[in-house]
Amino acid sequence: MRATTLRLGSRTFDIEHRPLVMGILNRTPDSFYDKGATYALDDLVRRAGMLVDQGADLLDVGGVKAGPGPEVGEAEELERVVPAIEALDARFDIALSVDTWRASVARAAYAAGAVVGNDISGFADPDYLPAAAEHGATVVATHIRLGPRIPDPEPDYDDVVDAVRTFLLDRADRALAAGLTPDRIVIDAGLDLGKTAAQSLTLLRASDQLADLGYPLLLSASNKTFLGVMLDLEIGQRREASLSATALGAVLGCRVMRVHEVGAHRQACDVLAAIGRAGG
Repeated sequence: MRATTLRLGSRTFDIEHRPLVMGILNRTPDSFYDKGATYALDDLVRRAGMLVDQGADLLDVGGVKAGPGPEVGEAEELERVVPAIEALDARFDIALSVDTWRASVARAAYAAGAVVGNDISGFADPDYLPAAAEHGATVVATHIRLGPRIPDPEPDYDDVVDAVRTFLLDRADRALAAGLTPDRIVIDAGLDLGKTAAQSLTLLRASDQLADLGYPLLLSASNKTFLGVMLDLEIGQRREASLSATALGAVLGCRVMRVHEVGAHRQACDVLAAIGRAGG
């Protein structure tokens, strides 16, 4: 049975028909998408205001990019993330997520106002889930084959869908064992994270199978490499491809859409929600 509600802090969302849209905010100088356009705190807050105005349901703040790059230590990540969370919490009445695989950064972000820990490592840090449980936070369990920032150019799976399903069920079980309720556990196939373009497309097509695991399913396809490889598109040319992935994901059961440009994705999700409700 698919998830119908999602709790983010004190808010409970009905996600049966209407997916949530998560706006991406990169406080990094080397993001693959914006190349540091929101690294300065004032620029990040300004960008957040635009995403809120466009209809974002939550904002996801990250201080370290997922791919290979210069080392970012714990102290530097804290310096990037915590002031941003504090500034956003003071200005906007919206759920905030911290994109980190470090439990220490997640704890500090929860204290600053975040209510979601978005972890692309699949809870590699053993303190990650206890930290979330203590703060009543929601977590995102993401499939990754090796780990964040580790190049993985030729990933091999006997069956990529089965491997991802098994991994995500295991991580959800760990979250339950740590004391989180099912409506505070989100799962993410991790497109592009240790997957070829073909494997990412296969997982996107299999979103209904992942949604059937019973947890809210997050789709992070916005401007990703697999779209560029499929259609020979540079990063700045992937808007329509990203919208198509969002629309397909929503139809197949994805209920949190992590995107760079909120407005068009919000409209696409709202149209599909209206169609889903049509006729009662």
